[in-house]
Amino acid sequence: MRIAEWGQTLSAGFRDALAPHYSAIRIPNSAFDMRGLARIVSAAEAVAAIPDRVTAAVGGFVGAGHPEALTAALEQRFLENGSPRGLTLLYAAGQGDRGDRGLNHLAHPGLVKRVVGGHWNLAPKLGKLALANEIEAYNFPQGVLCVLLREIAAKRPGVITKVGLNSFIDPYSSGGRMNARTTEPLVERITLDNETWLRYRTFPVHVGLIRATSADRRGNLSMEREGIVGEVLSIAQAAKNHGGIVIAQVERLVDSIDDPKSVRVPGMLVDYVVIAEPSQHVQTFGEQFNEAYVTSGTAGGTPAPLPFSERKIIGRRALMEIRRGEIVNLGIGLPEAVAAVAAEAGRLEEFTLTVESGPIGGVPASGLSFGCSSSPEAIVDQPSQFDFYDGGGLDIAVLGAVEVDASGSVNVSSFAGRFAGVGGFVNIAQSAKRLVFCCTFRAGNLKVAVEGDSLRIVQEGAHPKFVKRVQQVCFHGPSAIANGQQVLYVTERAVFELTRDGLVLRELAPGLSAAEHIYPLMDFPPAPGRCILMPAECFDSF
Repeated sequence: MRIAEWGQTLSAGFRDALAPHYSAIRIPNSAFDMRGLARIVSAAEAVAAIPDRVTAAVGGFVGAGHPEALTAALEQRFLENGSPRGLTLLYAAGQGDRGDRGLNHLAHPGLVKRVVGGHWNLAPKLGKLALANEIEAYNFPQGVLCVLLREIAAKRPGVITKVGLNSFIDPYSSGGRMNARTTEPLVERITLDNETWLRYRTFPVHVGLIRATSADRRGNLSMEREGIVGEVLSIAQAAKNHGGIVIAQVERLVDSIDDPKSVRVPGMLVDYVVIAEPSQHVQTFGEQFNEAYVTSGTAGGTPAPLPFSERKIIGRRALMEIRRGEIVNLGIGLPEAVAAVAAEAGRLEEFTLTVESGPIGGVPASGLSFGCSSSPEAIVDQPSQFDFYDGGGLDIAVLGAVEVDASGSVNVSSFAGRFAGVGGFVNIAQSAKRLVFCCTFRAGNLKVAVEGDSLRIVQEGAHPKFVKRVQQVCFHGPSAIANGQQVLYVTERAVFELTRDGLVLRELAPGLSAAEHIYPLMDFPPAPGRCILMPAECFDSF
């Protein structure tokens, strides 16, 4: 859109707020006469166009697809000039490195007033502001938020879904509000066709900060070297349809993009293009560039073997629940062990691993490269991936668990004075046909060994994982039973099944006693039921 036209479409207040910034952007006169070449500016010049008290949506997943040059420039502008102030920050996935990058750049009192996010653990500086009650803070499911951006673009009234019902996001609980300062309800219960749903409200987005690989002369964006697509188009459309601006960070300029189908964001939606330095355009926060993340095939797709540990025991037992031909999601952390043991067992080709950020097939990356996959068969946009998940497309999901209670409910978000957030957990756990939750039986310096055919607890974990009541309900066990989901909880020494009577001990590691190693170390007694030995192959230490 031409700057002159853009200014005419803005509300009076927003237009007046932007007026002082027009002269700071070096734009040829021809840009005011017709839509011409892309407006190439520095990161500092681009963020100078962001006024106070607007809503900014930022793309990315951990470090993949995150516009690092833009968030760093926004931080620098605020520290130097004290502006912009009072921003509302909207993002779907967690973007950060647990240090200074990603959304940690924006964690300054005064810079942000409100944050609506899916995952907080990788941006602990933002989380600290929320826990200190210095900003308004909401935690909503990642899949809801990336679809919400699409609804905002279309100016529809919200996302209507069952995702989040009976969890802490339900307005019958906290409504996803993280502290006392946060009072406005952004989610409500409604009834449609005699069924209860949640409606997540839409609100205007004024600024979109996105990233791509290439921009052509007219601002069209392609993503050939990006490990994910994310929700870049939805962000751009949402900002544009509310009279706002879109700033795109890219790696390079090209004369033209030959295949129009490879354009992920058309240039008509892009106001400014910023060419980033390589250090601020890493493919992930873990790697500068990995060809395997953008190439189909088998190269680079085999994870390294796991040394024997409780992680390997749990991974082997969880793998036994995955059937040939199934569509699978593996959570971050301990569930990543499933891919490693599947590779060792030669089973990776039997099923399809998917990641909520969009990759399909291949092997999910770990650590600060989580969100990408090695040698994927396809990479779809994140809203489309969650459409498939929410509709029940996953045959099985293997997820982590911080706490489990007697009802089978699970907490993954709030623990030990920290708030991690739920990310895509709620969408995945609520919609997969079968679930396997993976965790050690106790936390805190647990050490195990195998002697002969038996498991030995060398050092017991200091903290219980199976508690009377979880601190925060991220997965609601009774709802899963009502919806017909099959749910297991796999630990290094026992396997539990969720039933209408609660958790039942179904398997016990050889060499251990339930009376000594299970019941006294749980905060609740499991329901009675038949128990057998865990499969011996789980404990093979060679």
